[in-house]
Amino acid sequence: MTTTPEDRTSAVDDLLCFALYAASRALTAAYRPLLQDLGLTYPQYLVMVALWERESMPVKDLGDALQLDYGTLTPLLKRLEAAGLITRQRRIDDERSVQVGLTPEGSAMREATGAITPAIGAAIGMSEAEVERLRVSLRRLTSNVAGRG
Repeated sequence: MTTTPEDRTSAVDDLLCFALYAASRALTAAYRPLLQDLGLTYPQYLVMVALWERESMPVKDLGDALQLDYGTLTPLLKRLEAAGLITRQRRIDDERSVQVGLTPEGSAMREATGAITPAIGAAIGMSEAEVERLRVSLRRLTSNVAGRG
C-alpha cells in the first residue's frame, strides 16, 4: 500500500501539546463569530461568564477562577468597563483589593448568549459523555502539569 504525504503525520502532529494547542485555537475560532455581535472577545466572554455566576468578586478571585494573571486580566476588565458591562471599585474593607461587578447592561447581556452553548456543542460534534470525559481529562492534565495533582 502506498502512502501519500497526507497519510503521514509529522513530528508536530504526534505531540500532545500541539493537539491541545490546535484544539484550543479551533474552539476559540468557533466562538469568535458568536461573540462578535456581542462585541466580546473570547477572554472577555470568560470574564462575563464568571461574573454571571457570582455577580461580583474581587479581581484576585476572578483571576484565580480564570487562571489569568493580573497583568492579563486588567486590560480585559478595563475594556469591559469602558463598554459599560462591568464596574471596578476599591473595596471599602481593603483598599488594596478591587471588586468587579456587573452593570445592568452586563447582566442583561447574559440573555443574548443563550445560543452560544448549543452552537459550540454542535461544532464540537461529540456526545455529552465524550465531552464530559474530555473535560475531566483536561482538568486532570492541567492540575498535574501545574503541580496541583
